[in-house]
Amino acid sequence: MGGPGDLFDLRFRALIPEREWANLSPAVRRRFGKRLAQGASAVYVGHVVVMHVGRLGWLVAQATRLVGSPLPLERETGRAGVVTVTEDPDGGGQIWTRLYARASGFPQVIHSAKRFAGPTGLEEHVGAGVGMTLTVAVEDGALMFRSHRYFIDCLGRRLHLPGWLTPGALTVTHADAGGDATPGAFRFILDIAHPWFGRLIHQEAVFQDAEPAGQGEAA
Repeated sequence: MGGPGDLFDLRFRALIPEREWANLSPAVRRRFGKRLAQGASAVYVGHVVVMHVGRLGWLVAQATRLVGSPLPLERETGRAGVVTVTEDPDGGGQIWTRLYARASGFPQVIHSAKRFAGPTGLEEHVGAGVGMTLTVAVEDGALMFRSHRYFIDCLGRRLHLPGWLTPGALTVTHADAGGDATPGAFRFILDIAHPWFGRLIHQEAVFQDAEPAGQGEAA
């Protein structure tokens, strides 16, 4: 997409070897290699296609309401979703907002901020000082974000959480949607697996570009 918000962004690219970046699909490279101008947003629309939440996963998702509900609360597929990405001028990263329709009541809105900081070069902050350091890798043409260490920032100090206080290993995948999906559409996959209790949550959603209001026609 061309427009006033399209600038080169090397921040994600710098986190992985050049040969791995080259192995990403062109659509994924374009999505994570485009820096948004101040006040601009990238908007994606789609729906949930796979949803699995075990009993323990449901309890974990409910518990995270205390820190802003960063995990999906809905168990059904087919729900509409919207993702927006904006620059975070204060945190030096990006703010990701995911909105998912629910069977009743208001949609669930999930906020997180990706910041290019910390020992791995990338952190995700979800609210109430809770966050995690992330590692980045490329597998089968997809970009993989994996939790490294969970932490809480409190009173100017960072406390790392022991493994038994975390939901387990979190993996987020951005891959081409493939199949009959619209060209350029991508599959967002969230997977949380506990070392003792196995998979807690698995969500897959397919999104495609939407034209942000007020940003004009794509070139």
